[in-house]
Amino acid sequence: MDISDDHIRLHDVPQDCILAAARWGARGARLAQLAALGLPVPRGLLLSTELTARIAEDGAATHLVGDLSDVFASLGDAVLLSLRASPPKAEWGGPEALLNIGITDDRLPALEARVGRPGALELYFRLIEGYATMVEGLDPEDFENLMADQVKYWSVASEGELPEESRETLVDQAKALYLDEVGEPFPQNPAAQLSAAVDAMARGWNGISARILRESHGAPTDAGLALIVQRMALGIGQGVCGAGVVHLVDERTGTPAVSGRFLPQAQGYDALMGMRTPHLITRETREAARQSAPSLEELAPEALTDLKAHSATVAAGLGDLHGFEFTLEGGDLWLLDALLSPRSARGAVRIATDLARNGAITRDAALLRIEPRTLIEHLHPQIDSRAPRDVFGSGLPASPGAATGRIVFSPEEAMQAEAQGDNAVLVRMETSPEDIRGMHSACAVLTVRGGMTSHAAVIARGLGLPCVVGAGDLRLDLRNRLVISHDGRSFAEGSLITIDGTRGEVLAGAPEMIQPELDGAFSTLMSWADQAREMGVRANADTPQDARVARGFKVDGIGLCRTEHMFFHEDRITSMREMILADTVEDRRRALATLLPMQRDDFVELFDIMRGLPVCIRLLDPPLHEFLPHSREEMHDLAEAMDIPVSQVTERAKALAEFNPMLGKRGVRLGVTMPEIYEMQARAIFEAAAIVNTRNLEQIVPEIMIPLVSAKREVELVRTKVEAVAAQVMTERELTLTYKLGIMVETPRAALRAGDLAADSAFFSFGTNDLTQMTYGLSRDDAGRFMRDYVNQGVFTEDPFHSLDIEGVGELLLIAARRGREADPDLVLSLCGEHGGDPGSIHFCKLAGFDYVSCSPFRAPIARLAAAQATLLSRQPGQK
Repeated sequence: MDISDDHIRLHDVPQDCILAAARWGARGARLAQLAALGLPVPRGLLLSTELTARIAEDGAATHLVGDLSDVFASLGDAVLLSLRASPPKAEWGGPEALLNIGITDDRLPALEARVGRPGALELYFRLIEGYATMVEGLDPEDFENLMADQVKYWSVASEGELPEESRETLVDQAKALYLDEVGEPFPQNPAAQLSAAVDAMARGWNGISARILRESHGAPTDAGLALIVQRMALGIGQGVCGAGVVHLVDERTGTPAVSGRFLPQAQGYDALMGMRTPHLITRETREAARQSAPSLEELAPEALTDLKAHSATVAAGLGDLHGFEFTLEGGDLWLLDALLSPRSARGAVRIATDLARNGAITRDAALLRIEPRTLIEHLHPQIDSRAPRDVFGSGLPASPGAATGRIVFSPEEAMQAEAQGDNAVLVRMETSPEDIRGMHSACAVLTVRGGMTSHAAVIARGLGLPCVVGAGDLRLDLRNRLVISHDGRSFAEGSLITIDGTRGEVLAGAPEMIQPELDGAFSTLMSWADQAREMGVRANADTPQDARVARGFKVDGIGLCRTEHMFFHEDRITSMREMILADTVEDRRRALATLLPMQRDDFVELFDIMRGLPVCIRLLDPPLHEFLPHSREEMHDLAEAMDIPVSQVTERAKALAEFNPMLGKRGVRLGVTMPEIYEMQARAIFEAAAIVNTRNLEQIVPEIMIPLVSAKREVELVRTKVEAVAAQVMTERELTLTYKLGIMVETPRAALRAGDLAADSAFFSFGTNDLTQMTYGLSRDDAGRFMRDYVNQGVFTEDPFHSLDIEGVGELLLIAARRGREADPDLVLSLCGEHGGDPGSIHFCKLAGFDYVSCSPFRAPIARLAAAQATLLSRQPGQK
């Protein structure tokens, strides 16, 4: 065999030769592999895309008529052929198959001897019908009317029950119709039939409507079509005959299971066309469905046994699980195609790991086969794909998973519902830091405003809560305690709804759920990923509870602990507010002294949970106004606690207000102007490390991160204070502590001045949420209002807060990485924004030479797999 030929015989392709789908079509290449594996594939001929293109221009007779005559002469009168299209990709479509080619009046007796006269006549009618519509362009409805008339005349239920006399009439009527419409008799030369069919199929591929259709499915304008000429496995005749489709794996779980349909006395996809009720494949499924018609297993048990064996052979040979399009002729099994078995995200993990265990593919191939984002189906409850969905609102899928609960409109109500053992969905216009307690108590969160990096989105991802934000098609009527949908439906407080954070949808009622699954195949895949990846994966964890979740997901440490979240607890917020409202440094220190033991205890617990692993703690970052009360009632309570007039609280809060607080007095600016805050936090960190290191062999080396840095002098000022506190603690405790001080690069200036900043920093951690916000000049909390329109209109290819903008923000990261490492080759680089859980962003970080990424705990498995894939892809030739 020479694969440079324009046409080759299926069974001449050796097993070690993989045909190119671009030249021989996906189906043709696949059939050649099946034949090479020794499976029962009918013999045939593959015509290349180049040959089909020439046929479309010159006609089949010019290129093939001699070969086709030889084909029929060598097969004998009883053998028929099929002609099928084989595009490079199945989704590009193509002409329908023409079956039973080669029946003529002279060859009919031989066919009758093979399948009986009724079967031969039915095949003849099918050929005339298919040939007339494909080659000559006749209306298929005319032939359907002929059949309908016979069914009506004989008063039978379907064409399969027509008597022999009726079938003779149908063939005669079909010939007459053909003669009337075409002007000449139905062709009686088998080679001429095949030649004309090849011509028609080649020309049809290049027709205007066919070209538009396939281009709409992503095919290039010059896409070619290969053709398959194959010996017919008839499926109609004597003994057990029929056609069907079978799959041998449960698409939801990936476990072995048999499903499909089989239709006796049928061809092609008859079993799926609804002409007659198909039979099920196994006895068990037949009995479960209470179907009286015998299953394939009962009709031909050896066929089902062979299908299972062939599936194992194909899995080993093709490296994946396939089902089959098959035909039975007289009980003999023939495979007409292998069909990639459909699978859910969970099923894909089980299938990939099973294939690797069985040696069909390598572990690396199994890792590369799974889309990291699909792991969310393992990590969170999901709505069953078979459950009905009553969607009444939609927004951004801010945090994956699904949960059902009753509507509440305040964090206090969410906490009360939790205390009573009820699930609550917290519905807000948008959340703020004071809602965190309620979010901890809720089972899901819904906001009308917000984007992918809004407060609700970030906190929900950290907590593993299903969350939909930016649901602008919903309206909140807070006076009447209602959620109103765009179609006018109202959902009152207490109504049962479901939040699908994976799809970004809000549903009425409680659809059936599928629970998370973190063991078995998932656990195996994760262990392989950890063995393969070179880049670290840490978690963003703000509380001991977050740290426990992160440790359960086997992260390499904590890459971002946002200390501000520790101050929103009910027993601390008053002391925090007293500190903020203090008029003097002494008063501020007094309030901070109250907070010190609380923060230290948190760090002790955090270090204990993560012992042996690094913990990076970000000093206080948000503007102080976020901690202040907003309602009159809260201001009154604070004034009472501080023993000062309410007016003084109100005036002080107004004095702290800023026009643009996210670009105001926050981050390192707090540490420079109010150094006692960072001094308290540093002391809490060092004292906690001393306590934990004294009682544990595994020593904690805390990493202290300064947020929102823009200038070298800022780092110098904070470093001096932190080092002084460290020295004091070590003297007081009579021990030595090791720690690292670094910065969060989240301003464009910090990225550009990275060389200067590296001199005083052990590490850079890129906060890409703020860096993206500042680079674009976009509010990450408000961008959700128009981001969908921007993406739909091609302004942005994707929401830059969801997937890292490689061209703009990415270039800043590369500049900072290069300049930082030029100043300090040992500088540790990481990314701790929400992009740390995005596979595309992780691949970029690997190529940029980053040491680790950090993301919310529930995204850590996604990041671990993406990091493994980035490592494997970086080793492949041609990867940059």
